[in-house]
Amino acid sequence: MNKLAILEGLLFVVGDEGLTTNKISEILKIENKEVLELVEKLRAIYSSEDRGLALKFLGNTFKLTTKNEHKDYYTALLENEGTNDLSVQALEILAIIAYNQPITRVAIDEMRGVNSGYTMRKLCAKGLIRECGKSDLPGRPNLYKTTNDFLDFFGLSSLEELPPMEQTIASDDEEVNLFSTKYTEELEIIE
Repeated sequence: MNKLAILEGLLFVVGDEGLTTNKISEILKIENKEVLELVEKLRAIYSSEDRGLALKFLGNTFKLTTKNEHKDYYTALLENEGTNDLSVQALEILAIIAYNQPITRVAIDEMRGVNSGYTMRKLCAKGLIRECGKSDLPGRPNLYKTTNDFLDFFGLSSLEELPPMEQTIASDDEEVNLFSTKYTEELEIIE
């Protein structure tokens, strides 16, 4: 078992949250002294000029970060207008999650009628949604909710600022003609 590789993967998975020495010790089942030795080895690897990441101790946690000397390139990427656009599918999924959270991917798929997995992975990568637990349904599927980045992206201070959902369901008293059309163009019948 390569503990150094496992530590690197753990730091990647937790992202901005980072990991404390105690948490790493608990997960890897090693002493804090060995954790610090692993961290120093990983820090030495990332200090190489041919690496784009750095290992830093921030907020009492170890985190993988980008290197400061490359920040102009990251800024250019984030300022590129094409990278911040959301597709219609992504907006639809965000709306479903925002109004129904926490919600499973299967429930989203049922509402949309198509598989949402790929778009949801992209939304997770952009930090607009995240896993927030497990459902009690069979198989214990993941539950998803929106993040603070979602609120920032749409200029909202809280979910209460979302516009109310309009419901356009015909009441039982209304008669609905399923065979009429609102289109008035004439159809040419070809014999």
